[in-house]
Amino acid sequence: MTQTPRETRVLDAVVSLVDNLLEDFDIVDLLTELTERCAELLDVDAAGFLLADPLDQLRLLAATTEEARELELFQLQADEGPCVDCYSTGQPVSVADLSAASRRWPRFVPAALDAGFASVHAVPMRAAGIVLGALGLFGSRPGELSEADRLVAQTLAHVACVAILQERAPTPATVMPQLRSALASRVIVEQAKGFLRETLDISVEEAFRLLRAYARANGEHLTDVARRLMTDRHARPVLVSSIGEFITPPT
Repeated sequence: MTQTPRETRVLDAVVSLVDNLLEDFDIVDLLTELTERCAELLDVDAAGFLLADPLDQLRLLAATTEEARELELFQLQADEGPCVDCYSTGQPVSVADLSAASRRWPRFVPAALDAGFASVHAVPMRAAGIVLGALGLFGSRPGELSEADRLVAQTLAHVACVAILQERAPTPATVMPQLRSALASRVIVEQAKGFLRETLDISVEEAFRLLRAYARANGEHLTDVARRLMTDRHARPVLVSSIGEFITPPT
């Protein structure tokens, strides 16, 4: 059977992500790459992962853009939206035209429309009979999520679950410590992004790009670089200077 170019791109993405799982990887960096793959492979413009903490509260773990990040956080504050519904029911959510969903999500819909999104979808992250979170997908124009796109999104959500839980076969007793570890990694990365934003006078998105670029160039985990930046005051000046070298000069 001849593969279409899209099928080839999907397989290449899955193989690349699984290859990362077989090596020493950073969970926040990998999940950020997963959201980027969603935007590349699916008919959406942005994506984000929300993961539940041990108290059953959803937390942001990764997002492709600052707009997607802010909208995911707004969902949590408003306690409504596709990822919230997806997590609570364990079922996929798909809204082809957000403007028609104001009664369902009276606070989320205006915020999403203001952010430039016109359609939203979500698929659950699930392991050992537990719904761990949701993968949110955001489109800038109205449209259904095709069955092929839904399957690709669900596959990427499964890869995310494997990444979070791969240390051992998941059971209800072992899932929670691994979720805590993943969420703690995200917290330290967020702190480092904020510190770089203030120190280097750059945007949050640029701060994250610099962190990832420095970590990859030096063969380090993103989380380890962020933790060193926030905890090692003696090494901080040199580290900030080195990270700042990855700033792209204006053209």
